[in-house]
Amino acid sequence: MSTSALLKKVRKIEIKTKGLSNHIFAGEYQTAFKGKGMAFSEVREYQPGDDVRFIDWNVTARYNAPFVKVFEEEREMTVILLIDVSASGNFGTQEQFKRELATEISAILAFSAIKNNDKVGVIFFTDKVEQFIPAKKGKSHILRIIREVLAFQPTGKGTNIARALEYFNSVIKKRSICFILSDFISKEFERPLKIASKKHDLVALRIHDTREDTLPNVGLVHMQDAETEKIIFIDTTSKKIRDNFAKNRLQETEKLRKLLPTSRVDLIDITTGTDYIKPLINFFKTRGSRR
Repeated sequence: MSTSALLKKVRKIEIKTKGLSNHIFAGEYQTAFKGKGMAFSEVREYQPGDDVRFIDWNVTARYNAPFVKVFEEEREMTVILLIDVSASGNFGTQEQFKRELATEISAILAFSAIKNNDKVGVIFFTDKVEQFIPAKKGKSHILRIIREVLAFQPTGKGTNIARALEYFNSVIKKRSICFILSDFISKEFERPLKIASKKHDLVALRIHDTREDTLPNVGLVHMQDAETEKIIFIDTTSKKIRDNFAKNRLQETEKLRKLLPTSRVDLIDITTGTDYIKPLINFFKTRGSRR
C-alpha cells in the first residue's frame, strides 16, 4: 500500500470512528470502566447525611464548624489493545475482512479512551508477539496506531493467544483495561488468561465470519488454511462432513463462552457484515449498570 493510499484510509477511518466515539461511545465508555481509585478533591461544610468518617478535624477545629473531605474517582486509566494480526484475519465473506473490522473497532475504542484522557497502547500478535506500542495519550498517537493496524506486515501467520497474554502480563505492571481483538481460533490459553484477569480488566472481542461456522454444499473443493497454508480437499456434498464441521465449530465457540465468564472476562461477539455499534453500546451499558 502506497503512503498516499494509507493516509487516505487512515483519514477515512478517523472521520468515521472519531464521530462514533464522540457522539455515541464517549459517555458509555466513561461509565463502563472504573478509575484507579478515589482522590481528594476539596473540603466543604458538613451536611446532614455525610459520613462522619470523612470529617476533616483540622479544618473543623480552625473554623469551629464541621467540615468534610470530598473525594472524586480518578478517571485516568491505561487501555491496552491486544490485536490479533494473524493470517486468519485476512478472511471475510460479508463486506469486510475480519482484520478491517478489527481496525475500525480498535479506532473507536482508542478515540473513546483519549476522549476520557486515558492512555492507549497496543500489542500486535500472531503466533508470537510482533510489536508493542507503549501507552500514550493524544490524537497523533491514536492516528499512529490506526496506521500501524492498517499497514502492519506480521512475520508470523499463526495465532497464539497464550503467548500474547504472557507478554502482556510481563510488560504491563499497573492495572489496565485490555481489549483482546481476535477470532480466538488458537491453542489453549486458559492459564495466562486467568492470571491476567486477576490484575487487569479484560474484554474479549470475538470477530468472526458466518462462513467459518458452516460449510456450503458446493461440491468437491480444495481449501487452504491461511495460517498453516495446508491444502485439503473436501466433499461438501456430504451431509455428514458438513454436520461434523458445524458441530466442531459450535463446540469450540461454546468452550470459549464457558471459559471467559469463569475467568472473569467479558465477551463481545461481532460478525463481519453486521452492525457492530449495537453490541458495543449494549456492552458499555451493561457494564455501566453493574458499577
